Amino acid sequence: MHKEKQNISGVIRFFRGSQLLGLSKHDGTDTISELSKLCDVEIPTNCTSGTCGTCMVTLNSGIVDLPDELPPGLDFDLVENMARLSCIGIPSGDVDIEVRPPL
Repeated sequence: MHKEKQNISGVIRFFRGSQLLGLSKHDGTDTISELSKLCDVEIPTNCTSGTCGTCMVTLNSGIVDLPDELPPGLDFDLVENMARLSCIGIPSGDVDIEVRPPL
């Protein structure tokens, strides 16, 4: 069941610490990984289905809805610490993302 979103379009900004790596407008249809490529921000990916966790980022602010059932690449502890998987996460409205260093 999909929740109706009031404002899906916005701006996504990518950070590493206080450094702004890039930003892009979005319409709420592309994943975080797809949007990062538009502004030349590298987020490692592997499976692109939420299984491996390679593309994990931290949601600093904004909304990136989670699927009804958490994929294998996430668990509740990670989610409580604002982890999201960029390969399946779709931002809604204005969103700030912390890009984690590669594992």
